[in-house]
Formats: sequence, structure tokens, C-alpha cells
Amino acid sequence: MSPPRRNPGPSAPSGAGLFDAGAEELLASRGPLAHRMRPRSLDEMVGQEHLVGQGAPLRALIETDRLSSAILWGPPGTGKTTLARLVADSTGREFATLSAVSAGVADVRTVLEEARRRLGERGQGTILFLDEVHRFNKAQQDALLPSVESGQITLIGATTENPSFALNAALLSRTTLYRLNRLEPAQVQEVLRRALVAERVDASDEAVSHIVAMADGDVRAGLTILEAAIALASVRDGGEEGRVDLADAEAAADRRALRYSADEHYDVISAFIKAIRGSDPDGGLYWMVRMVEAGEDPRFIARRLVILASEDIGLADPTSLLVAEAASRAVEHIGLPEASLNLAQAVIHLATAPKSNRVTVALSLAQADVRDLPAGPVPAHLRDSHYRSAQSLGHGVGYRYPHDDPSGWLDQEYRPPEVAGHTYYEASLHGRERSLRWGASRLAQDKGQGEAT
Repeated sequence: MSPPRRNPGPSAPSGAGLFDAGAEELLASRGPLAHRMRPRSLDEMVGQEHLVGQGAPLRALIETDRLSSAILWGPPGTGKTTLARLVADSTGREFATLSAVSAGVADVRTVLEEARRRLGERGQGTILFLDEVHRFNKAQQDALLPSVESGQITLIGATTENPSFALNAALLSRTTLYRLNRLEPAQVQEVLRRALVAERVDASDEAVSHIVAMADGDVRAGLTILEAAIALASVRDGGEEGRVDLADAEAAADRRALRYSADEHYDVISAFIKAIRGSDPDGGLYWMVRMVEAGEDPRFIARRLVILASEDIGLADPTSLLVAEAASRAVEHIGLPEASLNLAQAVIHLATAPKSNRVTVALSLAQADVRDLPAGPVPAHLRDSHYRSAQSLGHGVGYRYPHDDPSGWLDQEYRPPEVAGHTYYEASLHGRERSLRWGASRLAQDKGQGEAT
């Protein structure tokens, strides 16, 4: 399969493609590198240790040929098809494959009829691997239900979409869901290094790092880019197996590498945060794109936005935390390059939102009191009174229920004497906090009047 779609930008070459005729001919003369590098055993798989590591549940079921109907859910290039092929190599059952992209109801019924006949005549079960299972419509999924439920077939479905939304509830309830995680950069690099050894080709560290960044956790995409880079290096060196350098990797990925050192990593993220804190959406977008283009983990960028939403905006715009969290979820479920849109939306929202650090200040003050002052006991009127003999111990006595008052507020102390009266949160004059400040002032005023009377 081809690597993820990426916008080449204005500097990308146009015309027939990246490769000259020599590179294209070389690539066409042998099978895809991604296919040749498929693991031949569970021990050769990189990543997904929670499923196929020693003693992991899915590994045990595959090795004992006791796998029941399952859905493999994960981003592209994480090993879903590889796992299915390993099941095919280890099972005594017939293994049939269909792609939901091209198969119709008639194809499904043909497989189901053959499975029924095989089971009746030879007592042999059938495993049906259905790639891109989320592409099946309701009628096609319903056609599978009776055979899955009766055990006539064992279904293994692979999907990049959330099964809770992409699959019928009835079909999902009859399968076990296994979640495959996006591979970490070090894991993708391990696979690329194996491929270089297998191809007897050398590559610079910069070239490998660039391919890892462009792959974004998709091993298949990384191997496809590496194969193209090897072909380019070979053509450049007159047909010899040349050394893959950064220029080859950039040309193969059709991307210019933006690199920065470990020290610059902290400088760039600092500039990113300060631009958003300073209400500069253009600055925030610039540094976000710099990080994405340099191969920074998008999850790291999203996490920083979630933190900033509370640290620098807080209750001045409570929706900012929701927007940042939504962007973080989008990164997990969609991945790059499309999730760049979600990150960009969050950056612009947070940069243009009113700013307040009062949540940060309030938390710091509360933490100081908890750490530095004696931990006073819970006041009696605040203690739980919902169990037998609690009232006889004085628990809950004197507690006043705020909803009994028309204003919904009563003058009542909610902390131990050691910290009573200490103010942590003071609303700012920015955004929504202005109304919170007004509300707090009214409560304080009412409290003062109550004490005066």
C-alpha cells in the first residue's frame, strides 16, 4: 500500500512523479519491500507486545489455534494484516480472505456456503479474514451474523475506524475487540534497520530518522519510502547498491527535512507555547507546523495544548479545554496528516481566547497550604452522615443544605480551621471570568451582610 497522503507543498516536483525511468524500472523488477519484510512469526513482530508478547492473550489463542471471531482495530501499518497472515500460517482451519473494498454480498455468501460444505463434509472450520471491514454496509454485515453466531466461520475483521461507530452492534457483540497501537518511532526505526540489513544497503542516520518521521508510526509507509530511497540511491550510483542519504530520503518522501537538535526541541516548544499565551495565532501555527514537519510526535503537541488550556486560559474560556481535548482525541483516532487540521483549529482557538492564569495560581496556593500546614481533621458538619450511628457521633450536625436557600448559597465554612479564610482562586477580569468575579463579589457581599446581622 502507498504511504499516507501528504500535501507536497509548492516546492514539490510535478509531472510523472519523483523517480526517473531507471528508479521506476528497478522498483518494478521485484516485489514490494513491505511485503518481503512481513514477519514470518509472532517473535518477529515489532510492537503490539500487549497482544503478541510472551504470555499475551492473543498470542496464546493464535498458537493454540483457538482464536474466536475478532476485530483488529488500529491505525494503518500497525500489523493487522500481518497478524491475520500469521493466523493463516498456524491454523488447521481453512483460511479465506476478502476485502470489503471490493467484495459484495454475493462474495460473502459464496464463502459462507463453502465454509458450510467444508464443515459438513470434512469437519474443518473456516477462518474468514475481512480487510477494511468497516467498509461493509449494514446489509453486508448482517449477512455474516448467522454464520459467526453459529460458529460456521471464525471472522477476523481489520479496521482503521472505531468499531463502535463503524460496525453493527450485533456483529460487534459476537467478536472480541483487539486494539493495535501506533508504533513508536524507535519501533519503526528497528524495522527499517532490519530492512537495510536484508537489502544489504547502508543509510545515514539522518535518512533513517527522516523516513521514521514521515512514516508517523506506519511501518508499511516507512518501508515504502525506504524502498524508493534505495532505488534512487542505486540509480544515482550507476546501478550499484548506493548508500541512502538524507537527499534520497527527502526525495522518496517528497518532503524537505526540517531538523532541530534535542536542545532546540525545548526552544521550539517554548516558542510555541509563548506564542499562544501571547494571543498570536499566526505564531502558534508557524511553530506547530515547524514541529509537525520536523517529525515531532503530534501527541506531544496535543498534550501541550491540553495543558495550556488550563494553565493560561482556564475559566476565562472554559471551552478551550474541550477544544484541546478534542484535538488530542483526533490525533489518536485520525493521525497525520489529516489531524493537522484539528491541531491548527485548537491552536487558533487557544491563541484567540481570553487569557487567565488564575487556575494555575489557585492550584499553587492550595498545594502550598496542603504541603506546609497541619492537616486538620474534616469538620464535623462536613463528615458523612449516611450511615447508622453517624449522627450520634456528631457527623453532619450543623450542616446546612445550600439548595434550601432561595439564592442557592449559604454562609458556611468548608475547610478545617487551619486554612479557613485562605483565598486561592480570584477570578480575573478577562472573558467569562469577569462574570465569575462578579458572582464571587456578590457572595462575599452577602456573606458580610449576614455576619453583620
